[in-house]
Amino acid sequence: MKIKYKNPLIFSSLVLVLVVFIGFVEKKDSERTLSGMEVRVRGIADVYFVNEKEILNALKTEFPLIQPGISMKEVDLNKIEKKVETHPFVRKAEVFADLKGQVVIEIAQHIPMARIVRPNAADGYISTEGRILPTSPQYTTRVMTLGGAHAESLLKMEDINESHSELMELIRFIYDDEFWRAQIAGMDIPKKSDIRMHQQVGKQVIEFGDAKDIEEKFNKINLFYEEILPKKGWNTYSRVNVKYKGQIVCE
Repeated sequence: MKIKYKNPLIFSSLVLVLVVFIGFVEKKDSERTLSGMEVRVRGIADVYFVNEKEILNALKTEFPLIQPGISMKEVDLNKIEKKVETHPFVRKAEVFADLKGQVVIEIAQHIPMARIVRPNAADGYISTEGRILPTSPQYTTRVMTLGGAHAESLLKMEDINESHSELMELIRFIYDDEFWRAQIAGMDIPKKSDIRMHQQVGKQVIEFGDAKDIEEKFNKINLFYEEILPKKGWNTYSRVNVKYKGQIVCE
């Protein structure tokens, strides 16, 4: 609905009030000074891979002139945001200033889904978005482990979401399922088509094959748990092969 002002004097007065108000706000903003910086990290199940003090120290090193008392006009919030997002575990940062001159930095972390382990070198994580992350010297989290030559080769990449989409789908399938997330302790992947799973409960190695037909293969593993183990016993077999279509091979 459009409002028409028949009296031009009323309209002019409203415009004048608006201009004065905007000018007042801009003047107040120009007079604001920095009172401090606060970092807020969204935790992952009470685990924090990003340390607030570490972020503040990095900002002090990068921007030594940003000190309490300087004009807010001299504080480039966009540059601060970009600097914070260079941290390997920061997925997204939002930086803003409140009315009291406090710069607030809100951080969303990358969430590790699996950990790639190497016997003679540093480990790394795979995030829920397929990014390869370093391990943290301060914090760790309990996730499924990946080992073997093919798994180790992933650490040379920055992102595996597209280049290894089938493996990502398998890792995500296990991570998103409460039972499998607790039961599958790790995977040995010597080559792309040879995935072997190790369980939390049960000594059997599950020979999964490649990362295809995921639901069908897990249905066969369920069948092994529900029908074969109760009849034969937990210690009867050392290997369960579900890689072949329509078959479960127990040895």
